[in-house]
Amino acid sequence: MENTGNRRIVIAGGSGFLGLNLAGHLHEHGFEPVLLSRHAPTAPCVWRHIEWDGQTLGPWAEALEGAYGIVNLAGRSVDCIKTAEHCDEILRSRVEATAALGKACRSLNEPPSRWVQMSTAHIYGDPPVRICDEASAFGYGLAPTVGRSWEAAFAEAALPEMRTVVLRTSFVLGRSGGALPRLSRLARLGLGGTVGHGKQGVSWIHEHDMNRIFTTALTEPDMHGVYLATSETPVSNMEFMSELRRALRMPIGLPAAAWMVNLAAPWVMRTDPELALCGRYCVPSRLVAEGFKFRFTRLSDALDDLFDRAPLAVAS
Repeated sequence: MENTGNRRIVIAGGSGFLGLNLAGHLHEHGFEPVLLSRHAPTAPCVWRHIEWDGQTLGPWAEALEGAYGIVNLAGRSVDCIKTAEHCDEILRSRVEATAALGKACRSLNEPPSRWVQMSTAHIYGDPPVRICDEASAFGYGLAPTVGRSWEAAFAEAALPEMRTVVLRTSFVLGRSGGALPRLSRLARLGLGGTVGHGKQGVSWIHEHDMNRIFTTALTEPDMHGVYLATSETPVSNMEFMSELRRALRMPIGLPAAAWMVNLAAPWVMRTDPELALCGRYCVPSRLVAEGFKFRFTRLSDALDDLFDRAPLAVAS
């Protein structure tokens, strides 16, 4: 039986872009968000923050007692140079945080009855043209390895009686964080052209729809298992950059050849060139089949909203 009385939702790793967005959304819908993270956010507060190292048990576990649900977003950012140390941190931070939450739940008298777990659409690798959905084979490389380990840790950590949902999340477009603000700055400087050959897939989702998927996963009793959290309409890098320039009203955008990205990404942007040069085309087959209605199905509409070119008709 799912606990529906307490409206407290614990967001592990909640001090980043996705967590703060979700906390605000949940607060607007009558929930009480509690953020677990190493450092308290500096943004305006509609939540309670509890310090958590993402590894060990501690007083923070009391926040889970009788809570409505858990959302686990914890993990080191992949927006970095992939040194051996960083790769190890990316993997361990996800696995260890998930395991710690599982141990905490086992110490409670009344653990949460639902757990929504972040994963990555990059688990499918970087197939050049193949369309991926939940049933597709996993890919090869660091991100698929991390994704598989992350989901395996979750399967072991969650209690048998919990309703569990895994969200393999794509590129979340948002005003205040993620990669879009950085891409927008480059585009405004005239550097928003096609990256590499431009055929690599960009699977995207508007932050508003992402928040709605999280909320549906928490509140819909029939939702369980693995879902792709992405829009229905992935695009190529060439199309994405073209739409970004249009939304920003930038008439030109210098293209970036692969060799330029391989040089500039680690030395200038301090990030991994593969984040721009590779990609995947993903579709949310399960969400669509189960009747989820996206507010933003066209990239142009999503970017217009984010850059205040069009009003947002809010869906609950």
